[in-house]
Amino acid sequence: MRKADRLFQIIQILRRSSRPVTSAQIAEELEVARRTVYRDIAHLIGQRVPIEGEAGFGYVLDPRYEMPPLMLTPDEIEAVVLGIQMVGRLGDPAIGLAASDVMSKIASVVPPDLLPYFSEPAVGLKPDDGMKPPAFDTRPLRLAIREGRKIALDYRAENSEVTSRIVWPVLVGYAESHGLLIAWCETRQSFRHFRTDRIIDAVVLDDIIGISRSRLRQQWQRWREGELSRAKPQ
Repeated sequence: MRKADRLFQIIQILRRSSRPVTSAQIAEELEVARRTVYRDIAHLIGQRVPIEGEAGFGYVLDPRYEMPPLMLTPDEIEAVVLGIQMVGRLGDPAIGLAASDVMSKIASVVPPDLLPYFSEPAVGLKPDDGMKPPAFDTRPLRLAIREGRKIALDYRAENSEVTSRIVWPVLVGYAESHGLLIAWCETRQSFRHFRTDRIIDAVVLDDIIGISRSRLRQQWQRWREGELSRAKPQ
């Protein structure tokens, strides 16, 4: 690993941790000797990177420190490329288009020597020859989630019964073959998972849910843990 890449990665390691990181931890992740870490930390401090700490205790980075944007490593670029390939398999046109736009924006600003990691990455998904049916447009669902608004839903169940209900959207999720709207159902007074390919119509209402998005998600997570616990064989 080049010194410049190593210095960048040390900053990344410190940024992602809320606790002091020891030289041993950094050395293990970078696969270098601890004395190399000591020299690199000293170099960063000399370049006025706000790192505090000492050998034996650990190092922390001032959370107010800002790095230049899009200083990506080859591994990070290939992670982005792989993630965008996976998003393309979801069958959600709006999300797929947004992912392609992200790829174009990143590729337009990275240094030329990094462009081959976009065009010829060392990672990739198995080719998918299957044709997927058009997916439900999830943009209204995601808008309702962000704004904390209720949705009027017309839904066709597995037995073909069509029902109308008011739901409190929590999350748009994705299974291998279909999308899911996770929501609290006012009719059932419980959380439900609605397959997006069975949604006939969805209208975002002006009605506000009334509890925070984070609290609603926490309640769903507790419900889901309870469902999983009951499903386990005794």
